[in-house]
Amino acid sequence: MSNEKIQAELDQYNASVEKAVAKFPLRGNVPEKGLYTPLDIDMTPEAYADKIGFPGVYPFTRGVQPTMYRGRFWTMRMYAGFSTAKASNERYRYLIANGGTGLSCAFDLPTQIGYDSDDPISEGEVGKVGVAIDSLADMQILFDKIDLGKVSTSMTINAPASVLLCMYIAVAEKQGVSMDKLRGTIQNDILKEYAARGTYIFPPRPSMRLITNIFEFCSKNVPLWNTISISGYHIREAGSTASQEIAFTIADGIAYVDAAIKAGMDVDAFAGRLSFFWNAHNNVLEEVAKFRASRRVWAKVMKERFGAKKAKSMMLRVHTQTAGSMLTAQQPNNNIVRVALQTAAAVMGGTQSLHTNSKDEALALPTTESVTIALRTQQIVAEESGLADVIDPLAGSYYVEAMTDRIEKEAWEYIKKIDDLGGAVAAIEKGYIQKEIQDSAYKWQMDVEAKKRIIVGVNKYQVEEEPPKGLLKVDASVGIEQSKRLADLKAGKTVPDYVAVGMTEGRNNDDVKAALAELKTAAQDENENLMPHILKAVKTYATLGEICNTLRDVFGLYEAHVSL
Repeated sequence: MSNEKIQAELDQYNASVEKAVAKFPLRGNVPEKGLYTPLDIDMTPEAYADKIGFPGVYPFTRGVQPTMYRGRFWTMRMYAGFSTAKASNERYRYLIANGGTGLSCAFDLPTQIGYDSDDPISEGEVGKVGVAIDSLADMQILFDKIDLGKVSTSMTINAPASVLLCMYIAVAEKQGVSMDKLRGTIQNDILKEYAARGTYIFPPRPSMRLITNIFEFCSKNVPLWNTISISGYHIREAGSTASQEIAFTIADGIAYVDAAIKAGMDVDAFAGRLSFFWNAHNNVLEEVAKFRASRRVWAKVMKERFGAKKAKSMMLRVHTQTAGSMLTAQQPNNNIVRVALQTAAAVMGGTQSLHTNSKDEALALPTTESVTIALRTQQIVAEESGLADVIDPLAGSYYVEAMTDRIEKEAWEYIKKIDDLGGAVAAIEKGYIQKEIQDSAYKWQMDVEAKKRIIVGVNKYQVEEEPPKGLLKVDASVGIEQSKRLADLKAGKTVPDYVAVGMTEGRNNDDVKAALAELKTAAQDENENLMPHILKAVKTYATLGEICNTLRDVFGLYEAHVSL
């Protein structure tokens, strides 16, 4: 088509847009020109074809595998954990029996911040937002009758990730599964805790040491394990934009890689086991573009900044969870639709594994029925929608490609700013990342209150409704019973619940004291890898709180502050 012909059609199109806008003013968040068509974007289809490349090829915009879901579906990894280890074990086995292909463990708040269930600070929180794990014995119950040599397990644990991983390794050993056969992921992302979530224990510097200790230990002993899931999920839940989510998360990833290299590790020895964790939000096309842009940014970071040679080191592999913050307590059945759209976004974006939230999670822990609906949502998208039959189904879309470019550009701008501040750790210490997230969250809320952003059932289409019935609630007796078991364990008594999984005698407290003393000495030596010492303490049935308190004595506690 000649330039004159294109210009004539463009003039005709613009005139028709002006008439339409005069009658119906444009709504919502739209680009400056008002609409996205081929004429809004200064790039021809041929140029796009040259730019976007192929799946499985650097810079992996279109996916990290050449065949994506044509070869196999993503892992359907349902996140679960509540009450006791026994109750959570029953839920895990139910999910596996109903087609779940991976486990994802939710731990209660005391476990997440390294306190035992009998600690006064834990009162009222035991088993509430996840499962309570105090010792190796609880971990044995949690995975009872689940073959750790066959299942892939993700554990959402950060500050005490080294301890929980050691417990998992010890359980596998008792099952006869060597650590080099274990597959799964620990979140192990402490920087986002300081920036967005808050379940930290130690200051940033010793926390970074623990993370690099895990990298080193697993590269030699647990080679199939993903040693970190660098998490944008919680950054987005705290209120960030899509661009901020990937920018701040990749900046954290840069800090982890820097720390590992400074500790003497070769980038290609550990980078292939790094993974990421994205949020699947409500704006389907923006989310697809976010996934695609994030792969491109990370590939360039690893190749150009760190000199990675292996393709696997440059691949951004990602687990996704649908957006909990977007679920509403009002008209909770609407959440089924929201989760289905978020699932479609994650699949079209090319995720490697996915958890789908349940409809009642804005109100309580999910019931078995709502968990089943959430799992079936993934299975319907996989088996019935056709989205898994096409690799990168939106590739070449003018809108999606332009938005991918925009998100990438905005992410690079943030990464440069963080570099200028001295990197992610310094940016967090100065409060920069926290403030950016808070400002975005505030703008979102103001838009909702002004009805510039519509939330169905909340600020539009409201109805009078009865409080929902049949919600899952964790009884306070859970904490009481867990504390009783723990007291007996610490006293060296035989605990019937633990006998059932092979702990036929009480723990030897002399062995516990010796292992903790050895751990403390090792922690005082900055050059010592703490993983073997933690594993030794775990095997004596030293508790999570005892191990973390030993490290608290050496490392101290982090206190949040903003100095920017």
